[in-house]
Amino acid sequence: MKTNIAQHTYLAKEIADPVFLQALPKAELHLHLEGSLEPELMLKLARRNGISLPYSTIDEIKQAYNFHNLQSFLDIYYQCAEALQTQQDFFDLTWAYLLKCHEEGVVHVEPFFDPQTHTERGLEFKTAILGIHQALEQGKKDLGISYGLILCFLRHLPEAAALECLASAKPYLSLLIGVGLDSSEQGNPPDKFTEVFKLARELGLKAVAHAGEEGPAHYIVQALDILKVHRIDHGVRCTQDNSLMERLNSQQTPLTVCPLSNTKLKVYTHMSEHPVLKLLDLGLNVCINSDDPAFFGGYLLANYQALVDDLNLNRGQAAQLAANSINSSFLSSNRKEEILSVLIKVASKN
Repeated sequence: MKTNIAQHTYLAKEIADPVFLQALPKAELHLHLEGSLEPELMLKLARRNGISLPYSTIDEIKQAYNFHNLQSFLDIYYQCAEALQTQQDFFDLTWAYLLKCHEEGVVHVEPFFDPQTHTERGLEFKTAILGIHQALEQGKKDLGISYGLILCFLRHLPEAAALECLASAKPYLSLLIGVGLDSSEQGNPPDKFTEVFKLARELGLKAVAHAGEEGPAHYIVQALDILKVHRIDHGVRCTQDNSLMERLNSQQTPLTVCPLSNTKLKVYTHMSEHPVLKLLDLGLNVCINSDDPAFFGGYLLANYQALVDDLNLNRGQAAQLAANSINSSFLSSNRKEEILSVLIKVASKN
């Protein structure tokens, strides 16, 4: 469903201000829970669990966050995950993220988690998913934030490991809405995971996949045609292929774009080069997300604000991005309409 929000937006061409951005009801569809582990919480959990990290102070951690590509980030990302050891740790991680969402006007989340990151170091599958689920339920009850949880397979590991992960997830299918694909994109095309995505679909799970971040545009095509995903995470390399852009536009395939992540990992050298608003104005179904905010310098509002600062994001564009995030979610049609009616009221105010 395509909601043309600009027609409802008062002074649509005016530059979006922070109050307007916060007031827009938004969904976040591309967020790695492990990537929301702030340095303060990381050190707290490490001390609580007697874990020795490569860093002993917040300053040391932040200095390490000077990434030059996706792999340099992932190396630190997996090291930092060592701090997460117990169900309570995963609850605390998820709850901290939900509190930030509540501050920023996020009303629905569909976060990712990477169970293989934790089972590979000896944790039980249930440790992560039960802690995360408990926090998501608490967020729904206390903060009014609805959710759907997505299990991501690590693409640098063989498909056999992903199949084993999916088998471990079967007792917890009621806690999941879908599966995804993340980690090192270069050299790990989507078709490497044909069988596990087929099995996941047969289990009734939705499918999404990272494609076209550092990898080429044809990875996006593979994710669509072979993995049969409902959404493309990132997808910015679609600009390399005009026919693909036309297809994404005509099919209104959601692209969950992460501007600060793309600049932090040098997909673009500066935000002024980012194509997200050009894609939006061409009619593609793009929305804004924060990816790994603890590592990349900002949560959802910071990503919107970066587009204001460097690309002159206006109110109409901001409202359309927010509407796209709602429409691209796995929410029911009734819930989408409910949120969009609020969004239109916000966008229509002076």
